[in-house]
Amino acid sequence: MPAPAPRFSLILRPYRRMATSLRLLPALLAVALVGCSAAALPDLKPPVPSAWRNAQASPVAAPAADLHDWWHAFHDPQLNALVDRALQGNLDLAQAAERVRAARLLNRHSHDDYLPKLNADTNDVINPDTTASYFIVGFDALWELPLFGAWQNSGRIAKGNLDAADADLHGARVSLVAEVARRWIELRSAQRQAQLLDDACQARREKLRLLKVREQLKLVSPDDVAAATADVARAEAALTGPQQAINANAQQLAVLLGQNEPDPQWLQPGGVQPELGHWQLTSVPADLLRTQPQIARAEADVLRAAGEAGISHADIYPHLGIGTSLQWSVNIARNHRARTGEGIFSLGPVINVPLFDWGQRVARAHAKDHELRAAVLAYRQAVLQGVAEVETDLGDLHQLHLREAATKRAVQALDSRTAAVRKRKQLGLGSTLQVQDSLIEQRQAQAELVSARTARDLAYVALYKALGGAPLPKADQPTGAAADHDAAAPQPAMPSVQGTP
Repeated sequence: MPAPAPRFSLILRPYRRMATSLRLLPALLAVALVGCSAAALPDLKPPVPSAWRNAQASPVAAPAADLHDWWHAFHDPQLNALVDRALQGNLDLAQAAERVRAARLLNRHSHDDYLPKLNADTNDVINPDTTASYFIVGFDALWELPLFGAWQNSGRIAKGNLDAADADLHGARVSLVAEVARRWIELRSAQRQAQLLDDACQARREKLRLLKVREQLKLVSPDDVAAATADVARAEAALTGPQQAINANAQQLAVLLGQNEPDPQWLQPGGVQPELGHWQLTSVPADLLRTQPQIARAEADVLRAAGEAGISHADIYPHLGIGTSLQWSVNIARNHRARTGEGIFSLGPVINVPLFDWGQRVARAHAKDHELRAAVLAYRQAVLQGVAEVETDLGDLHQLHLREAATKRAVQALDSRTAAVRKRKQLGLGSTLQVQDSLIEQRQAQAELVSARTARDLAYVALYKALGGAPLPKADQPTGAAADHDAAAPQPAMPSVQGTP
């Protein structure tokens, strides 16, 4: 006699369960609508002044330094090319770009935890008396409703992580451009210093030779010769400083560009030192909120902390969801020729109520509230610190400009004096020793001018680093989720937190 076919018990009883569960859906939807709202984001109220206190107006019609290509104010094609190469080959920048891509992928799936979940499993159950053996196949589905702001706050956390990664990427670009400019300026300045110190050393050697001749003629004392010998030794020792700077800056430039050794043309002497000249600062303090990476990172931390605080508050309340399951079993015992099967289907609400850990959840929610307040305070502190850095750099830049101008006047005066001493020597009214003394003093003043010019240039670099100046991404670089697998990442945007101008 053939065995009967397996059957499912999807008859009145399961349908009654389904009907009862369906009657509960309007109530669940009403609760969902009430619990979907999230708390408003905090008002940051950044304390930003209306204008820069230490900004100095240029005495001449000077071009404005663009925030996104400020290094062009040096009018150095080699520096411009180095910045472009560094943006393409720097490894730190590439790491930051990869982290942005990772954050974008996670941001796209920030709400996946609240999508329906399906589980399937199998099991083999044997009765203790071995009269039956059941093979069970089960399918379970659960959809947890994102109530009490869980949906919005999970998005805030992912968006905060993405904004933080964007801010880190922008910060890497800002630091990279500033570091390339600084290393190049120091390299060219060290090469110019080495040239001037070598000229001064040659003049001291010539002076020592002349003093030795005069010593033989009993025109100077041995003390003068000993002092000149010491001056030559000190000048030769001073030559090692610029050479060390040349080697160190060239090697660091290679690292910034992502290569293992410097370009040979960097080490060749005779390079022109970058000169800043006149320029004007046209940005206003409010622009700092949109460009300074540390401020953008602090605002992203506020957004993420607000999301975490909202999730912790949602965990205080019961978790509601809709669950369904299908269990099908068949008796596969060998001592029975007939095999029977049965299926059971169910659908209904799922409620997870915190009981014994409710106090811990409340404490965690309160702790997250304190962390959110700390993040807001950290944002305000970042704004204050950013404004202070810019004001300090502006003041330093002005003072170093005055120092450069005064040193330049001293060099011009010594140039005139050296020319006059040489003229008197040609007329037989002066000596070669006086010419060498004048030449040594002239080279020392020129070296001081190089130092003053370098200090001003580096202050300019520090200013635009504090302002968050960096090149914009290329126009063909996509933004948002469409750029997950693209090679370049866009410039970060400020998170949309209330209170930001």
